[in-house]
Amino acid sequence: MRQIPSRVPKLAALLAGCLAATGFEPLNLWPLTLACFALLIVLIEQAPDRRSAFMRGWLFGVGHFTLGLNWIAHAFTFQDAMPHWFGYGAVFLLSLYLAVYPGLATLAAWWLRHRVRTAMLWRNQERAALPLILFLAATWLASEYLRATVFTGFAWNPLGVILLPTGMAIAATLIGTYGLGALAILASGALLLALRRRIGPAAAIAAPLCALALWGNLSPAPPTPAGAPRIRVVQPNIGQDEKYSPELEQAHFRTLAALSGTPRPAPRLIFWPEAAIPAYLDMEPEWRARLAALLGPGDLLMTGATKVYFKQVAKDGIAENALAGANNSLFVVDSGARLLGRYDKSHLVPYGEYLPMRNILQPLGLSRLVPGDVDFWPGPGPQNLTLPATLGRPQLSMGGQICYEIIFSGQVVDKAHRPDFLFNPSNDAWFGSWGPVQHLAQARLRALEEGIPVVRSTPTGISAVVDARGHILNSIGHHRAGYIDTALPPALPPTLFSRLGNLAPFAFMAVLILLAIATRRTTR
Repeated sequence: MRQIPSRVPKLAALLAGCLAATGFEPLNLWPLTLACFALLIVLIEQAPDRRSAFMRGWLFGVGHFTLGLNWIAHAFTFQDAMPHWFGYGAVFLLSLYLAVYPGLATLAAWWLRHRVRTAMLWRNQERAALPLILFLAATWLASEYLRATVFTGFAWNPLGVILLPTGMAIAATLIGTYGLGALAILASGALLLALRRRIGPAAAIAAPLCALALWGNLSPAPPTPAGAPRIRVVQPNIGQDEKYSPELEQAHFRTLAALSGTPRPAPRLIFWPEAAIPAYLDMEPEWRARLAALLGPGDLLMTGATKVYFKQVAKDGIAENALAGANNSLFVVDSGARLLGRYDKSHLVPYGEYLPMRNILQPLGLSRLVPGDVDFWPGPGPQNLTLPATLGRPQLSMGGQICYEIIFSGQVVDKAHRPDFLFNPSNDAWFGSWGPVQHLAQARLRALEEGIPVVRSTPTGISAVVDARGHILNSIGHHRAGYIDTALPPALPPTLFSRLGNLAPFAFMAVLILLAIATRRTTR
């Protein structure tokens, strides 16, 4: 096979990575993504040494993340502590770091292929492609798990999310999101083998992938039973530039109140976005009374707000209360102005909700993006809130996942107490035009993996109701005010992934490695 000229691979990897990001929302050019990964396999195959194998994967990742995460730059336009242009630099710097994980994946795949080929005296380079594809699928899976875990993790845009339009994403019920990434690599490998006219191996990979796509496309959404609880999801279309304006506080509340509708005979579950109100609900009974006035008998309101903590400090010899920290919280309020529960966000956004190494970075002029004088504190992790039975509505168990938390596969549900549904209040108003649709796609994967519906409420979109098969039943478009009035879709029986968690994709990774070794043995 003709070698790619030595001056070309680095640029080819960078451009291929950039184009591969077009497979995510909002462009959804997933066939182009598969083609770009097929090229990456060729580049790894022809890498002369370990350094080249790593650099090609790293450059691929730099292009991939720089384009796919462009929405992060938009967040910097809503604060004045740092120059707005710094957002573009932040995207690039973050991409330089995140690209390490694709680099490690390509290095590991190259190394495994080289070691096994040397041990088994391989001579046919063309036939060596199939084991390399299997090795890369396994190492990519591992690298995405590491990316989602190391330094608190950044799991945004896992490769497997591009499979949602194909139906193959149904495999998330078995092997989770990281396993879907491996399937995307296999699909790219099948494309490469077909182009090389190695029809047998290409068909061996493509056949189970086509079966998965057929299963996914023919798998019906679970029907919503008659008498299912009624829900209303509110999207007020309050932009980030207006959200914290004291002058607009009353107008914002009137908008939320109007979209919530008037009380009805049948009880409703009403969902408002993350940080929907500027209130400390556990400390301000007048605010709870305002909310309760919107509710009829049996209605419950789920809303984002802030829980704050104080400490005593001495000032001029006098003890005073000073703000010590806060939780980004989800509260449940009933028609009697009572708080029935609170969930505190656990997986916080570094540099967004807290500033790591504050003593060092703050003097340099760096700040967190969310307004405030103190950092948010993390909650204890996935927990359920009990929504009591009332007026014919059954008791429900609701899992909370606030904003960014929903992107972490295998970390969104209390395994010991599986909820009936997940509520994902979010504030995507500062995510530009690419971030909100990518966020919704990842929430769909959580519904698929766990087999439970997801309800999303955001200030500016995209709010949605997602069924337990990951289908969007109702949604409100970006930058629109409105509401969704519907019945809560039911959960499915626990999926294999919901039982095993991320043990499932790692078992799949082991199978891929064993298959790669077995393939080498049978084609020596």
